[in-house]
Amino acid sequence: MKYEEKQSWLCNQIVTGARDAIIMADREGVIRLWNNGADKVFGFSPAEALGQSLHIIIPENLRERHDQGYDRVMASGRSKYATELLAVPALTKDGSRISVEFTITLIRDHQGRILGAAAIIRDVSARWEKERAMKRHLAELEAQVEQMGSLPL
Repeated sequence: MKYEEKQSWLCNQIVTGARDAIIMADREGVIRLWNNGADKVFGFSPAEALGQSLHIIIPENLRERHDQGYDRVMASGRSKYATELLAVPALTKDGSRISVEFTITLIRDHQGRILGAAAIIRDVSARWEKERAMKRHLAELEAQVEQMGSLPL
């Protein structure tokens, strides 16, 4: 097996086996790659997701903002989310909202033209819920301490 074939096989194994969602959308925001991890995170099978707009996983109230940012990245060839983690709400097949974090990488052809963007996405809903519960508990404890401070001695 040639080096290029080994690399291609290895990349395919990584994408296919990853537990995180790995998706790629073309310049128009149409999904062209949807791995098994994306199926697990969002609930759509590859057959259901491929050829669909990214809107299937973007909450309606965020779609316009997403589209503006996506178009800007496709035109400029730059995104701060290639190096910074983005945390946003997302939608699953059943309409549930989940919390996800992701980074993107721009996909270019051999001449350097942008073909689209790929994202590696992780569902962080459980972690966010734990953090919210801890914040609520902390607020309750602070309120109790404040009440104790106002008691007569």
